[in-house]
Amino acid sequence: MQIVESDTARALTLDALSWEIHFLYDAEVNLNKAGQTGRRRFIRVQTLEHEAMNTIAKTGSLHGTVIDDRIIQLAEFLVNANYPFPSDDLYEYWILDPKDESPLALVFSCNNPDSFSNFPTNTEWKALPAAVMPIEYTETEKQNNKPPVNYRVEQMVTKTAGYFPKAKWFKRGIGEVENFPPMMIREDWGDDQKNSLCQRYIQRLAPRLLMLPGLELECRRKLESSAGKHALEVERFHKLYPEIADEKRLNTILVEARIRRSTNGDLSQSQR
Repeated sequence: MQIVESDTARALTLDALSWEIHFLYDAEVNLNKAGQTGRRRFIRVQTLEHEAMNTIAKTGSLHGTVIDDRIIQLAEFLVNANYPFPSDDLYEYWILDPKDESPLALVFSCNNPDSFSNFPTNTEWKALPAAVMPIEYTETEKQNNKPPVNYRVEQMVTKTAGYFPKAKWFKRGIGEVENFPPMMIREDWGDDQKNSLCQRYIQRLAPRLLMLPGLELECRRKLESSAGKHALEVERFHKLYPEIADEKRLNTILVEARIRRSTNGDLSQSQR
């Protein structure tokens, strides 16, 4: 998540293509030795595409409608910004393996301890659902009516964590990866079938995982290879990749995405 925040509003995006606008409606201020902190509460007001934000930044209006100054201020900053923004969510909330209390799956992250209370009290990890990110079934899975891979990976985490899952906040600096699963979920499950299931989930998530900072180059190279199967998603998210292991491969993927969009557009035109 990329966030642009002013004193009175903020804009959030997952892809630098569509921005969700929030207005500040309440703020708590705490003073301590480290300076001023506090929780700020926002309310969502609308969603705007990046092109609309460009227009607002240039003209102060959109389709003849005068735009709130809070949105104009955000637009003027973000249209000239460099993406991705530096990652600052140093605080991470992990579900732990009950056997040795090692990090099992990342649940939540933030950049300020004041945000800890925003996290729900129930400790559970949720996979990205199949409705958002479908993962192809094998023939055997189809024949046996297996649930989606996403759900089964989620259940693996739930069962491993146990009935009373333990979780813990960690603070770690950028690049501090030792003992923390780089893909935000453990990859070694001590079972070939479970390992395979987890890898299928990670490989399908690759276009999004490439937005993570601090990945080792070889890890990023593998993700780029997996992401190539989902060119349209790479096209959506690539502006937020902090690093690219293979520029040639990425460019090939982006060309494929443009061809697919062009082909789909032609098919839609002929069907009409």
